[in-house]
Amino acid sequence: MKMSKIIAASLVASSVLFAGPLADKAKSMGLQAIPTDKAELLKMTDPNGTITPERVELGKRLYFEPRLSKSGIISCNTCHNLGLGGTDGAPAAVGHMWVANPHHLNSPTVYNAVFFKSQFWDGRSPHLEDQAQGPMQAAPEMASPASLVVDRINSIPAYVEEFKKAYGDDVKVDFETITSTIGIFERTLVTPSRYDEFLNGKDDALTKEEQEGLKVFMDQGCASCHSGVALGGTMMPFPMVKPYKFANVGDFKGDKNGMVKVPTLRNVTETAPYFHNGQIWSLAEAVQEMGRTQLGKDISDADAEKIVTFMKALKGTKPEITYPQFPESTATTPKPDFK
Repeated sequence: MKMSKIIAASLVASSVLFAGPLADKAKSMGLQAIPTDKAELLKMTDPNGTITPERVELGKRLYFEPRLSKSGIISCNTCHNLGLGGTDGAPAAVGHMWVANPHHLNSPTVYNAVFFKSQFWDGRSPHLEDQAQGPMQAAPEMASPASLVVDRINSIPAYVEEFKKAYGDDVKVDFETITSTIGIFERTLVTPSRYDEFLNGKDDALTKEEQEGLKVFMDQGCASCHSGVALGGTMMPFPMVKPYKFANVGDFKGDKNGMVKVPTLRNVTETAPYFHNGQIWSLAEAVQEMGRTQLGKDISDADAEKIVTFMKALKGTKPEITYPQFPESTATTPKPDFK
């Protein structure tokens, strides 16, 4: 009995033998855990102190609200489905009149987007509140002019009352306030994982195989782009070394300098297909394509699988979200428009 306990203890010890140094190495390379302390987390997710329970609840309702679209049937959740990893699972987003994105752009996840340095694939938006304005007005997405969004919400007394509860009786329910409230809700969509526990000092949070995958991830150079709290979210040149093999699908070339937002790796097993145009469905293949285009190296099948093993540990615990009930339209609510 004693010998079996000794063997068991030694196995546990061997599984975390290099855990401490590995976590230290990860942090030295810019990998950062989601803070466990709520106050520290709020400093990152809500630096301007905009989050309140009332605004979050209202923002959630608006996030799922299809009447914010011209047709009255598309919501933010249509392309950023919170039950599907914050994406739609399609190569290119489909919007108004069931038209696919004209640039063949894939819908990025909204989970942990609060940690991104910029929003959209070309990084043109500085934060979530500003980002929420884009898809709502874009013709291939929700296709709603700002004036239509404002008219729809203000025609529903229950929504006006909710805005007063969230912001005060003198609130102006304009387009910026409506979209900002959605952004406030999105700031709460944070998904801590076992990986965060590992970086925060719990040596056995990752298995020996996952730790080995993390080591390979760093040694291969993946952390040079996929770093920070989001393991992505910054702007980088793409492609950097060799051409992307599906570059001819869609016409997206990044911003004016050829920079593309690095997608987060958090919950990455849930967000296929991969790349800006959604052309790769296998995570291992995506790892190898990134190695070729960005690092100029051929990552072996064995190393790619080790990295994927680590990436599986990035699947986090999502906030529990109950699908909302919406207030009734009124006689003055603008009707759905499918044109």
